[in-house]
Amino acid sequence: MIESSIVALVAKENNNIRLDRFLAQTCDDYSRSRIKSLIEQGLCQRNHLIVRDPSISVREGDHIELSIPKAKPYIVEAQHIALDILYEDHDLIVINKPAGLVVHPAPGNEDGTLVNALLAHCGDQLTGIGGEKRPGIVHRLDKDTSGIIVVAKTEQALTKLSEDFANRNIDRLYLALCWGVLNPTNGSIEGNIGRDPYDRKRMAVVKRGGKFARTHYKTLKIVNPAISLIQCKLDTGRTHQIRVHLSKEGHPLVGDPVYLKRVPAISKHIPQEQKNNALDFPRQALHATLLGFTHPITQQYLQFESDLPPDMAELMYKLYVNS
Repeated sequence: MIESSIVALVAKENNNIRLDRFLAQTCDDYSRSRIKSLIEQGLCQRNHLIVRDPSISVREGDHIELSIPKAKPYIVEAQHIALDILYEDHDLIVINKPAGLVVHPAPGNEDGTLVNALLAHCGDQLTGIGGEKRPGIVHRLDKDTSGIIVVAKTEQALTKLSEDFANRNIDRLYLALCWGVLNPTNGSIEGNIGRDPYDRKRMAVVKRGGKFARTHYKTLKIVNPAISLIQCKLDTGRTHQIRVHLSKEGHPLVGDPVYLKRVPAISKHIPQEQKNNALDFPRQALHATLLGFTHPITQQYLQFESDLPPDMAELMYKLYVNS
């Protein structure tokens, strides 16, 4: 079922450019890849004749019409789950995600995710992304990483935010509790990240292949002789980047179920009670504390901050007061 149409005449300055490029310039509500898909589906006419080749050149005076089908219902179930919403408008929503909440349905986590919650919360505000009425996941946080995440509500917002993330035009800060004291206390960690050749479920700093990654860190507090609170700033956004880089340097995150393989030797320098509290922490102690970006539509710079979550704050108290 057709919901709307884009109708345009090709002006002189657009003579001889690709059809999909012309339409993307004419209507920025849709990504070029989405427009290309619609053309290939036979939903575009040039001078009242159907065309299916997105690469053909348009000519001055051509009458172009692109039909936009009504967005299909998304197959994921909408579920009413409480959300800590920091900001919301027509184009996007910013959430303070709790630890334990998966962002997107996947095998083993088919429901109860952030996407399920957003489908219920946003409802008909979702105008359609890729032809489906769904939220646009711009970036992800691991299930057990807490903190700030932005989600697009329109295809235009998703396209522009994704470009900004890819071009590293996003400000992101994380708070982490790690084992040991980094030396130097402020610095950067670099190393290409790819699949661990010995364990495909893990990521690792690899000598060949992988993708370049750089993490800047700053020690905020030496909580006790064995544990530090650090701030991390990402130049890149690779899977498990902070967790992998710190583990590679011998300072894995407290509670990390993947990259903390054994009891850290430095734990012998703190009392047994503190050691137990740190070793029993049920998740990686990582929190996305700041997210700043340029609004994809208004071009206004937005910045959001989230304090250390209660579980990490309580752990710090237990580790610090008796040190």
